[in-house]
Amino acid sequence: MSKRRGGKRRSSGLPGGANPMAMLQKMQQDMADAQESLEQETTEVSVGGGAIKVVITGHQRVQAVEINPDVIDLDDEEWLVDLQDLLVAAVNQAIEQSQSMAAERMENITGGLGDIPGLGGLLG
Repeated sequence: MSKRRGGKRRSSGLPGGANPMAMLQKMQQDMADAQESLEQETTEVSVGGGAIKVVITGHQRVQAVEINPDVIDLDDEEWLVDLQDLLVAAVNQAIEQSQSMAAERMENITGGLGDIPGLGGLLG
Protein backbone atom coordinates (compact mmCIF):
# COMPACT_ATOMS: atom_id res chain seq x y z
CA MET A 1 0.00 0.00 0.00
CA SER A 2 1.12 3.46 -0.69
CA LYS A 3 0.49 6.44 1.50
CA ARG A 4 -1.21 9.40 0.02
CA ARG A 5 0.66 12.65 0.35
CA GLY A 6 -0.52 16.10 -0.32
CA GLY A 7 -4.21 15.42 -1.09
CA LYS A 8 -7.09 16.69 0.95
CA ARG A 9 -6.69 17.79 4.53
CA ARG A 10 -8.47 15.65 7.02
CA SER A 11 -11.67 17.22 8.34
CA SER A 12 -11.83 18.02 12.02
CA GLY A 13 -15.35 16.61 12.13
CA LEU A 14 -16.60 19.81 13.73
CA PRO A 15 -19.37 21.95 12.32
CA GLY A 16 -18.06 24.38 9.75
CA GLY A 17 -14.62 22.71 9.85
CA ALA A 18 -13.80 24.45 13.14
CA ASN A 19 -10.29 23.97 14.45
CA PRO A 20 -10.32 22.15 17.83
CA MET A 21 -7.11 23.88 18.97
CA ALA A 22 -8.54 27.31 18.13
CA MET A 23 -11.73 26.41 20.00
CA LEU A 24 -9.75 25.39 23.07
CA GLN A 25 -7.62 28.53 22.94
CA LYS A 26 -10.76 30.69 22.73
CA MET A 27 -12.29 28.76 25.61
CA GLN A 28 -9.11 29.26 27.66
CA GLN A 29 -9.28 33.02 27.02
CA ASP A 30 -13.00 33.08 27.86
CA MET A 31 -12.28 31.27 31.13
CA ALA A 32 -9.52 33.74 32.03
CA ASP A 33 -11.89 36.63 31.26
CA ALA A 34 -14.62 35.05 33.40
CA GLN A 35 -12.20 34.56 36.32
CA GLU A 36 -11.18 38.20 36.10
CA SER A 37 -14.80 39.28 35.98
CA LEU A 38 -15.72 37.08 38.97
CA GLU A 39 -13.12 38.89 41.03
CA GLN A 40 -15.17 42.09 40.66
CA GLU A 41 -18.70 40.67 40.72
CA THR A 42 -20.46 40.32 44.03
CA THR A 43 -23.44 38.57 45.50
CA GLU A 44 -25.29 39.66 48.60
CA VAL A 45 -26.95 37.50 51.26
CA SER A 46 -29.27 38.69 53.98
CA VAL A 47 -30.36 36.50 56.91
CA GLY A 48 -32.44 36.90 60.02
CA GLY A 49 -34.96 39.18 58.35
CA GLY A 50 -32.22 41.63 57.41
CA ALA A 51 -30.31 41.31 60.68
CA ILE A 52 -27.07 40.48 58.87
CA LYS A 53 -25.98 41.14 55.32
CA VAL A 54 -22.84 39.67 53.73
CA VAL A 55 -21.36 40.80 50.40
CA ILE A 56 -18.93 38.39 48.73
CA THR A 57 -17.08 38.30 45.40
CA GLY A 58 -17.07 35.53 42.81
CA HIS A 59 -13.66 34.57 44.23
CA GLN A 60 -15.22 33.94 47.65
CA ARG A 61 -13.71 37.04 49.24
CA VAL A 62 -15.99 38.65 51.81
CA GLN A 63 -16.17 42.37 51.07
CA ALA A 64 -18.62 43.47 53.71
CA VAL A 65 -20.54 42.28 56.74
CA GLU A 66 -23.31 44.55 57.94
CA ILE A 67 -25.15 44.04 61.21
CA ASN A 68 -28.42 45.87 61.69
CA PRO A 69 -28.04 47.63 65.06
CA ASP A 70 -31.77 47.23 65.65
CA VAL A 71 -31.25 43.47 66.20
CA ILE A 72 -28.80 43.93 69.05
CA ASP A 73 -30.66 43.51 72.30
CA LEU A 74 -28.34 43.95 75.26
CA ASP A 75 -31.15 42.92 77.62
CA ASP A 76 -31.33 39.45 76.03
CA GLU A 77 -28.63 37.11 77.33
CA GLU A 78 -28.88 35.00 74.16
CA TRP A 79 -28.39 37.83 71.66
CA LEU A 80 -24.66 37.24 71.19
CA VAL A 81 -25.16 33.52 70.46
CA ASP A 82 -28.02 34.32 68.07
CA LEU A 83 -25.92 36.95 66.33
CA GLN A 84 -22.99 34.55 65.93
CA ASP A 85 -25.28 31.86 64.52
CA LEU A 86 -26.75 34.32 62.03
CA LEU A 87 -23.28 35.45 61.00
CA VAL A 88 -22.15 31.87 60.34
CA ALA A 89 -25.31 31.18 58.33
CA ALA A 90 -24.89 34.36 56.29
CA VAL A 91 -21.24 33.71 55.45
CA ASN A 92 -21.93 30.08 54.50
CA GLN A 93 -24.85 31.06 52.27
CA ALA A 94 -22.77 33.80 50.66
CA ILE A 95 -19.96 31.33 49.89
CA GLU A 96 -22.43 28.86 48.39
CA GLN A 97 -23.97 31.56 46.18
CA SER A 98 -20.55 32.76 45.10
CA GLN A 99 -19.46 29.23 44.20
CA SER A 100 -22.68 28.67 42.26
CA MET A 101 -22.15 31.92 40.37
CA ALA A 102 -18.59 30.88 39.44
CA ALA A 103 -19.64 27.35 38.48
CA GLU A 104 -22.42 28.68 36.27
CA ARG A 105 -20.00 31.02 34.47
CA MET A 106 -17.53 28.20 33.84
CA GLU A 107 -20.30 25.84 32.70
CA ASN A 108 -21.48 28.45 30.20
CA ILE A 109 -17.97 28.47 28.76
CA THR A 110 -17.11 24.76 28.93
CA GLY A 111 -20.57 23.40 28.15
CA GLY A 112 -19.61 22.50 24.58
CA LEU A 113 -16.44 20.57 25.39
CA GLY A 114 -18.10 17.20 24.93
CA ASP A 115 -18.60 18.09 21.24
CA ILE A 116 -14.88 18.30 20.48
CA PRO A 117 -13.58 15.03 18.99
CA GLY A 118 -10.79 13.41 20.94
CA LEU A 119 -11.74 14.87 24.31
CA GLY A 120 -14.32 12.16 24.96
CA GLY A 121 -15.97 14.06 27.79
CA LEU A 122 -12.60 14.64 29.45
CA LEU A 123 -13.57 18.13 30.56
CA GLY A 124 -17.35 17.80 30.64
